[in-house]
Amino acid sequence: MAAELVEAMNMVKSFRVSDLQTLLASMGRSKSGLKQDLVGRALRLVQTEYSPELLKNVRQLYESRFPKASGWLPARRPDGLPVPYTSLSSSTTTTSQGTDYLNGISKPLLAPRAEVKLTPLPFYQTLETLLPPTDLISHNNEKLQDSQCIFELTPNQADQLRNASELRPGMRSIQVVLRICYSDAVGIQEDQYPPNIAVKVNQSYCHVPGYYPSNKPGVEPRRPCRPINITPWLHLSSVANRVTITWGNFGKRYSVAVYLVRVFTAADLFNQLKLCSVENPERCRERIQDKLRFDPESEIATTGLRVSLICPLVKMRLGVPCRVLTCAHLQCFDAVFFLQMNEKKPTWTCPVCDKPAPFELLTIDGLLSEILKETSEDIEEIEYLTDGSWRPIKDEKERERERERSNTPEYPVVDICIPEANGHSPAHSSTSLTGRSGSSSLGATGVAAGPTGAPGGGAVVDLTLDSSSEEEGGGAEGDSEDTEDSADSPTPKRGRYNFDKDLVTAY
Repeated sequence: MAAELVEAMNMVKSFRVSDLQTLLASMGRSKSGLKQDLVGRALRLVQTEYSPELLKNVRQLYESRFPKASGWLPARRPDGLPVPYTSLSSSTTTTSQGTDYLNGISKPLLAPRAEVKLTPLPFYQTLETLLPPTDLISHNNEKLQDSQCIFELTPNQADQLRNASELRPGMRSIQVVLRICYSDAVGIQEDQYPPNIAVKVNQSYCHVPGYYPSNKPGVEPRRPCRPINITPWLHLSSVANRVTITWGNFGKRYSVAVYLVRVFTAADLFNQLKLCSVENPERCRERIQDKLRFDPESEIATTGLRVSLICPLVKMRLGVPCRVLTCAHLQCFDAVFFLQMNEKKPTWTCPVCDKPAPFELLTIDGLLSEILKETSEDIEEIEYLTDGSWRPIKDEKERERERERSNTPEYPVVDICIPEANGHSPAHSSTSLTGRSGSSSLGATGVAAGPTGAPGGGAVVDLTLDSSSEEEGGGAEGDSEDTEDSADSPTPKRGRYNFDKDLVTAY
């Protein structure tokens, strides 16, 4: 039952979008969404509602896509039968024919490929090789193949695994890991999983890293290829351990290897970096001077290089400035965040120029470390000068505030209510209204002047009074005064709304 469930899940992982939608629709499930959503939905369906009808639908869809594999399910070897490898033997004759021995027992007939070299991993230190890189061999034309490898732990290796310290829950410092790569003898190979991979250790399926969803639309999810920890399912005794690898045979050749390793954390690598790879500040200054040295053949002379104090990874101020020795730029990134991100998702790529950034080429910039200690938190950028010195680059807003503080003149305060204080008459003096003079005539028109009219000696004009109220309050006496003053005073200007321009309120 468990083997058929794993087979069905492996078939589902190889489906196209149309196949996934057909399967989900046949079982009454929603068929909308991206491919990674459909795959997850179909896998949950297989796990929770496994039935002969569902298995039949999965098999039909799989056979429609891979016609050569029709009938592969009945032809699969039952789980209890032995693997069709050569019988295990410890005789000298078998050894002379090429059967290798590992930890006291012979290996199954998998062609060893000692020339395949796996890339070293910063977070794993190889202590012992339990199984050298060995080919995964397909035995027929089926798309899903089973390959087995057998190894045995020595008492010393078993003691190391038992006594290993716990780095965090479920993770110990000493592990047995399985690594898979392409069977290519040229160069150093990185970890690469075959399609539809499943790993079974001593009849128990172990966890294989899943897919990372992509943030870009239309991009398929990517599986991070890293060593597979098989320690929890091993026999820590003299009993042989059997590892069965189910993989998709689509034309590419793969090799498998097993190692006893010591596991490091990001904090461990950071301590190594601080102890072994800190660039001297004087060497940093020499490199800056080399970059800014005058070139007579160049038409452009560079007088400075600006460097940001903000980490391009997390957009925060740098804590420990780090860069790659092979990169041409001076911009740094934060070492702590860089190691933590690669511990979770190993890419080892420079965040500034996207070039490879392996751990052995990382270095801490000693000069920029000193600059970070000397500058305040509000300084986000500096400029290196030709002599190796530096100066802070202040923010544009801060520079604008300083410019305003330094360039603002001290103008005297002018009281606009004092006549001729600013070269003009006040807006509503007693002679600038309708020709009236004296406080009595202003009171008749509703204008209160003088110190009692408004604070500060200003005048208050009541614009709610109309001409009818003025006639009622002033009477004939007011009319006679207007007639006498009209000869001496100019006619007041009137706008389009028929009121005096000078009737305003000033404080």
